[in-house]
Amino acid sequence: MPDYDIVLLDVEGTTTPLSFVHDVLFPYITDNLERFLADNWEDTTVQQHVRAIADQANIDVSSGISKAIAIDLAVDSPSQVQRKVLANVSWQMSENRKIAALKGLQGYMWRFGYTSGQLQGVMYDDAVGAIKKWAKEDNKRVYIYSSGSVEAQKLIFGFSDHGDLLPYLSGHYDTNTGSKLESDSYTRIARDIGVEPERILFVSDNHNEIGAADKAGMQTVISIRPGNLLVPKEVLEKHRTTSNFLDLF
Repeated sequence: MPDYDIVLLDVEGTTTPLSFVHDVLFPYITDNLERFLADNWEDTTVQQHVRAIADQANIDVSSGISKAIAIDLAVDSPSQVQRKVLANVSWQMSENRKIAALKGLQGYMWRFGYTSGQLQGVMYDDAVGAIKKWAKEDNKRVYIYSSGSVEAQKLIFGFSDHGDLLPYLSGHYDTNTGSKLESDSYTRIARDIGVEPERILFVSDNHNEIGAADKAGMQTVISIRPGNLLVPKEVLEKHRTTSNFLDLF
């Protein structure tokens, strides 16, 4: 593999088991959202996230998405808004929708879970070892690019089962930078970091993201982990793969 200066990592299925996200983090939202909204309704940040969910819901209704439920913040009562937010979040999560409004609310709720000790981020041992080696021994900067919000990323790494890993990370990107399936997003990240795309190594379990990063000129490695979706054979033949980050050295 050619030399590189920057490491850009996905989270789900890459540094962290998919099972943690789908069996722990997502149920935390669906099980606690109704009570969370009721208990924290006057919280300014909660209201900001509610407005974002409402805006997205109304866009979805206008776009003809049948499951979307319109929210009129000027007319609906607080209890009506809460019920509609819950309904919109529920169907979006059932389809694993990756949009900023949903991810923002999830990240804010997860903060409560992590700081209370109800949640703890799960990391692959080899991923943690590699991140520390890159950052402290090899002097390479490590960044995260995930569909989860920047706040959610900081929580999972800051409250991990390997301790606080944030000191080893140089920055975070989420879908506010752009879709992970679009090559322009990776070009934008390289420009923001201040290096040419070919100096960045991107690791992800999603072969479509790998394709987009490759198109932008980045070096790429597909993460093969237990429980990850199968990668088409023709894709595997074109890209390097790893099931242990320490093999990348």
